[in-house]
Amino acid sequence: MSHFSVSGSAAVFQWNGIPPAGQLLPLGLQHVVAAVVGIITPAILIANTCGLSEAEKTLMIQVSLILTAVATLLQLFPIFRRIGSGLPVVMGISFAYIPTLTAIGEQFDLGTILGAEIIGGIVAIVFGVFVKWIRPLFPPLVTGTVIFTIGLSLYPTAVRYMAGGSASSPWFGNPRSWLVALITLAVVVFLTNFTKGIFKLGSILIGMIVGYAVAYCFGIVDLSGVGTAAWFSLPRVMPFQIKFVPAACVSLGIVYVVNAVQTIGDLSSTTMGGMDRMPTDRELSGGIIGQGVMSVVGAFFGGLPTASYSQNVGIVTVNRVINRAVFALAALILLVAGLVPKFAAVLTTIPQCVIGGATISVFATITMTGVRMITEGGFSARKSSVVGLSVALGVGITQVSGCLSGSGFPDWVATVFGSSSVVVATIMAILLNLILPKEKPSPDC
Repeated sequence: MSHFSVSGSAAVFQWNGIPPAGQLLPLGLQHVVAAVVGIITPAILIANTCGLSEAEKTLMIQVSLILTAVATLLQLFPIFRRIGSGLPVVMGISFAYIPTLTAIGEQFDLGTILGAEIIGGIVAIVFGVFVKWIRPLFPPLVTGTVIFTIGLSLYPTAVRYMAGGSASSPWFGNPRSWLVALITLAVVVFLTNFTKGIFKLGSILIGMIVGYAVAYCFGIVDLSGVGTAAWFSLPRVMPFQIKFVPAACVSLGIVYVVNAVQTIGDLSSTTMGGMDRMPTDRELSGGIIGQGVMSVVGAFFGGLPTASYSQNVGIVTVNRVINRAVFALAALILLVAGLVPKFAAVLTTIPQCVIGGATISVFATITMTGVRMITEGGFSARKSSVVGLSVALGVGITQVSGCLSGSGFPDWVATVFGSSSVVVATIMAILLNLILPKEKPSPDC
């Protein structure tokens, strides 16, 4: 990593230095466009799951934007050289936790999610400290299986939103909801596959804008809550009561470990794609510790768990722009947006069918990322056993309501193992990978 400041157009390919404004602004905005849907959508999904008011939903979106900005700045400018990776990454609120957060929110409430998040953040910090020793438990086969399961478990959420959200909504199952969702999806698919540059990069955002316009013409958009929102507001400490339910904490703690492994993959992709090297143990440790610290801090402000953003990693691997100022500008734009509740209030008016139409492509991408990791180096009988059994148990248990709630099972068993397919799939993938005999290399090799 270069420690010398470079000026001019070459600065974008160096860690330090200030690029010209003509490069800095579009490159920074590029990262904002890639991240913004991933930042705001989890807050909307969980707020709806927990039955929050419009004002509380606005607050969660506001906090999500601010926490993403601060988490990214922490990665760019590490504290004590131990908290933060010192690498060009965007870190913020993540889709990967949604299946487990939804399960906890449906059974308990937002306060229980926030309590479990604090414990999960501590788990991530411990993982970061001992990353060198824990990492061998999570080869690509295990991590890929878990990511594949996360994607699968998100599909019902996307389809429910495409149909209009919840059964209590007057738009649920309505042909207008499906039409808006499918138009949104069609725009995303077209831009992703037939365009280049900012249109391809911002395909989900543009798709949501088109879908929003169509939904507005159909009378689905409700703007009544925007007028009362303030123009400027700072987040407040503990806007929601925090509760600690041991079963929920265990369940989310396991997911934090999985996401720490995903962060290792993202940081490695960033350094390989942008710097032609692997990250150091200190960079990996600092990145995961920073992720854990932000989750703990964020919980006290009503924010959701953080993770690295793979879509922004993809940008780095394509354009090789690693300048810290580019990422800092993106973070500052998100910070300013988060301090304006009026902006967050507008985002809460996005109809659920638009969110469903846009995010089903995101969830499909998550699933196929898992498949790509699993099939790395070929697909074998051993991989088939690990993936097949892990996903079968993980997904199967969650689809049979009450299968772990019978007489003789303590209540916590259903919460930990029966509420999210990710937990069971993770445990099974780790155990099977350790237990099943390793394949002998082919004599042709």
